[in-house]
Amino acid sequence: MSNPSAHQILGTEVTMPVEIRTARCFVAGFTADLTAVTRAIDAEAATPGTLRPLRIRPGRTMCMLVFVDYVDGDLGPYNEFGICFLVEDPTQPPASALSAFGKLARGDARALVHRLPVDGDFTLAAGRGIWGFPKTLADFDVDHDATTKHGRLSVDGALAVDLRVRRGLPVPSSASETVLNAYSQLDGVLRMTPWRLTSTTGTRTRIGGADLTLGDGAIADELRALKLGRHAMMSSSVDHLTMCFDDAVVID
Repeated sequence: MSNPSAHQILGTEVTMPVEIRTARCFVAGFTADLTAVTRAIDAEAATPGTLRPLRIRPGRTMCMLVFVDYVDGDLGPYNEFGICFLVEDPTQPPASALSAFGKLARGDARALVHRLPVDGDFTLAAGRGIWGFPKTLADFDVDHDATTKHGRLSVDGALAVDLRVRRGLPVPSSASETVLNAYSQLDGVLRMTPWRLTSTTGTRTRIGGADLTLGDGAIADELRALKLGRHAMMSSSVDHLTMCFDDAVVID
C-alpha cells in the first residue's frame, strides 16, 4: 500500500485525504441562462468548451448556491460560500434534458466550483494549493440553527449575497458513501477532486423554499449576469455531514 500524499500549507503538513468530521450546510438551486454560464466557465478556462453546463431544458442549466459551516475538520473551523454549476462529464457526449433530470434525481451530477469565498487564511491556502479551488476571503454572518436558515456574505464591507432557505421535508439519514466529482479551474488548470460524503443526518429538502437578495460587488454582479430564475427550483439543508477530500487529478 502506498503512503498517503502530504502537502505543506503555511508551514503545516496536511496529509491526504482531508477529513471533515462535522459540518452542516444549506443550499438553493436556481436555473440559470445556459449561454451566460457557458461564458462564465470559459472565461476561467485554458481551453474553452472543455466543460459544458448540464442542460436541464432549452437554454437553461443549474446554479447551486451553498453555505457550509465546517465545524470540525483537518483544516480547522471555517465558513464557506459556494457558487457551483452543474456540468457534463467532459469524456461523454452531451446528455439529453431527460438524462440530465435523471442525474439530478440520482444525485450523481458533476459540479464546477466556480466561486468559493471562505473566512480563514489556512483553508484559503489549502484550497488553492491542494485542489485548485478558487477560494477568496470574505465575511460571513450565518444562522444554521434557525428553522429558516440564513446566510449573508460580505466582501470588503459590502453585502454581496443574502440567502434564506426555509424548512423542507425530512429525508432519511444515510451512512453509505457517495462520491461527488467536483471540478475547479484555477489559473487555467482544470482539476477534478473526488469529494466523498460518508454520512448525512438531519437532511431536509423541498421544491422552491429559498429567497435570494443580491447586493453589490463582483460576486453579486456576476450572479445577476447569470439570469437566475426568480424562484429557486429546490432547496435543502443538512444538520450534520461527514466527508473526505482526496487529492485533485489534473485533467488534460
